[in-house]
Amino acid sequence: MSVFLFGVSHRSAPVPVLERLAVSDGDRPKLVDRLLRVPQISEAMVVSTCNRVEVYAVVDAFHPALEAVGDVLGEHSGMSVTEMTRHAYVRYSEAAVEHLFTVAAGLDSLVVGEQQILGQIRAAYASADEHSSAGRVLHELAQQALRVGKRVHSETGIDRAGASVVSVAVDRARGLLSADGGTTLDTAVVLGAGAMGGLAAAHLAREGVTDLAVVNRTAEKAQHLAESVQAHQGVAARAVDMADLADAVADADLLVSCTGAVGAVVSVGEIHSALARRTRSTPLVICDLGLPRNVDPAAARLPGVHVVDIESLRGTPATQAATDDAAAARDIVAGELADYLAHQRQAEVTPTVTALRQRAAEMVEAEILRLETRLPGLDEPQRDEVAKAVRRVVDKLLHAPTVRVKQLASTPNGDHYAEALRELFELTPGAAESVSAPETGLAVDDAPAARGAR
Repeated sequence: MSVFLFGVSHRSAPVPVLERLAVSDGDRPKLVDRLLRVPQISEAMVVSTCNRVEVYAVVDAFHPALEAVGDVLGEHSGMSVTEMTRHAYVRYSEAAVEHLFTVAAGLDSLVVGEQQILGQIRAAYASADEHSSAGRVLHELAQQALRVGKRVHSETGIDRAGASVVSVAVDRARGLLSADGGTTLDTAVVLGAGAMGGLAAAHLAREGVTDLAVVNRTAEKAQHLAESVQAHQGVAARAVDMADLADAVADADLLVSCTGAVGAVVSVGEIHSALARRTRSTPLVICDLGLPRNVDPAAARLPGVHVVDIESLRGTPATQAATDDAAAARDIVAGELADYLAHQRQAEVTPTVTALRQRAAEMVEAEILRLETRLPGLDEPQRDEVAKAVRRVVDKLLHAPTVRVKQLASTPNGDHYAEALRELFELTPGAAESVSAPETGLAVDDAPAARGAR
């Protein structure tokens, strides 16, 4: 079994493609359930954020898995496989593992070093675990990825600036306001009360916003976030009904939108209505951080409106980490990847070692029974001593090769040693819990004609 990854991200696809492929929390279990109906897929997990959609699966064959994932995402997005593959990347075996570790480290994020991705990976794994789509392989993989991310953030300065998509977008908004009217950022509206909405509200409070409105479809969540910000940040914050969004925006310098809705929740008409009620001459800046976008893109064409979205944040200097910190993070990823692969290879050889010892034990017992038949005059103590002697000899003979094969299994192509044991001792796959040879790694887009490591 190998880890398979099919993904699209801000690095590979434009926002319209990401929008079509975006997976909401409600849709995630449905997609995973469809994937698990494919015989070649035994585990599955979907990571969906504001700038990436990635499917991780445990598979026993590359091409059927690729076809299945393509079909499921195609049906979900309405895109053909050809359309998707123009913007997608596929990783297999250790390359898939390396990619997830890199993502968890924040090295593949729109804002390099941001920490929110750890929470998003944790949420993806929690969903897979809740719906029983994560088995031993994805459990170990996800837990290790989270450890990698924590190590990177604790041992490097990759996140020393505390940068996130929210902070970079708000900085851009502040620049736009300053350049177009000289106003300060005092009044803001946050649309969405989830994890990203909470991050946005807390950041705006720290940045000096003195009047904050929180809008959410569920009024209780909006109220809870507003009360939390007011209690912990000392900022005047209030919950606002969705029906009153235009009124709140009319009095604001900034609208930060970050809901998990599939499709626009703010129409160009609502923004136009807010502008019509506006008493201030300063521009309105909209930071649309939703995927799909929460605000109708046509709002950007309205006079006096600036829109900052995922597309406009790509490649800006603020999204980059210091070279030394990024290099240190990559070193951690490389070391953790090597440890993970070594552990997996050792785990894969264990059933073969177990099968060998079981075979030896069966042979010892058979010979002892034969001895009792040939020498019926042996008393109980004599029989026990002979049995112990035979077992000691067998254990000593097997000790060195079984220890050594576990050590060698952690090296590249280490599966060959386990395969040799199976061949020499006739440990056929499936017999006495022995397993077929694990596959060695392959970097991806080459279809895996070669074997791939788990």
